[in-house]
Amino acid sequence: MAAETSSKFDFAVVGAGVFGAWTAHFLRAAGARVALLDAYGPANSRASSGGESRIIRKGYGPDEIYTEWAIRALPLWKELFAQLARPELFRETGVLWIAPENDAYALATARALAKFGVESEKLDGGELRRRFPHFSFDDDAWGILEPRSGVLMARRAVQALVERCQYAGVECLPEAVIPLPPGSLPAQFATASGRRISAGTYIFACGAWLGKLFPELLGDRIFPSRQEVFFFGPPPGNSVFQSPATPTWLYLKDEFYGMPDIEGRGFKLADDRHGPSADPDSQSRAASPESLARAREFLSRRFPALRDAPLVESRVCQYENTSSGDFLIDRHPSHENVWLVGGGSGHGFKHGPALGEYVARLVTQGVEPEKRFGLASKGEVQRRAIH
Repeated sequence: MAAETSSKFDFAVVGAGVFGAWTAHFLRAAGARVALLDAYGPANSRASSGGESRIIRKGYGPDEIYTEWAIRALPLWKELFAQLARPELFRETGVLWIAPENDAYALATARALAKFGVESEKLDGGELRRRFPHFSFDDDAWGILEPRSGVLMARRAVQALVERCQYAGVECLPEAVIPLPPGSLPAQFATASGRRISAGTYIFACGAWLGKLFPELLGDRIFPSRQEVFFFGPPPGNSVFQSPATPTWLYLKDEFYGMPDIEGRGFKLADDRHGPSADPDSQSRAASPESLARAREFLSRRFPALRDAPLVESRVCQYENTSSGDFLIDRHPSHENVWLVGGGSGHGFKHGPALGEYVARLVTQGVEPEKRFGLASKGEVQRRAIH
């Protein structure tokens, strides 16, 4: 058995996904001694941050706080990639919203983009068909195009960020935190290897594992759901399903989203509706025939040229949903020096830099979090309101 060791830090951040990594980054930039722990490593294949690609868009319907955060986040992502000489980690594909007539969410999105000065275009049905003849639109369809939004290469972006954190002095530890005793949190916590971590403040940013580490508090308030993603092979020699001919897209009526063929991986699409409950440690990562059939049905209707396209790749990950889809950012109700950060709810990745900056400010300056992020606002019944 390995000898027990003990380490003392100003902050210990548990979870090296996008939320935890950016939080550690900003804490270290403020001069703090920081540990960043993850049982499987940064942006691993079981984590919600572990996929190849994630959308970054600024439209959020009436939820303008997320529009503001996305506006803040994109230049921070691009600044990081420039510093790392990795500009390919952001792809400016544009993001196309496709909505039915009088869709309240799309109309609110258009208003918010105009309010905050986000470059965008409103496209009527005729313009949609002229620009994107390989899409199939309903008769009443209209669109909003965000030309400066696009795709983050998620796994590589987080891993590059963690490497930068290490270079800056963050101690990154491949350690699994032992589930905490019900009702209390010790002054130190133990890892599976026998190491004891002591910090002035603990930040648990471990996504779908929050409910497993805090079962009494969060077991009924974090809802991990199984989400299946498919990549279909475009016809040989055909570049129409690549950017710029194909932007990243969201069909609001169908609740499917996707993106162009990037790096030859295939044309990506996924159902945004919540799948069944999932365990991030043990769920099968093989896509189900039922989900593939739904994806093919959608593909046949909306992208007819891909009706018989071969499936070239599939992935299974998870969302870690709160009851509403709002993030969870709050103190533990029994421990002033313990913070709970999570609930990305399928839309959180893009916000990583803005969220990390926000959390670092909360824990270093004693600022109170937004009420909508508070634990008290998180119910035990899902009523998804944020997309």
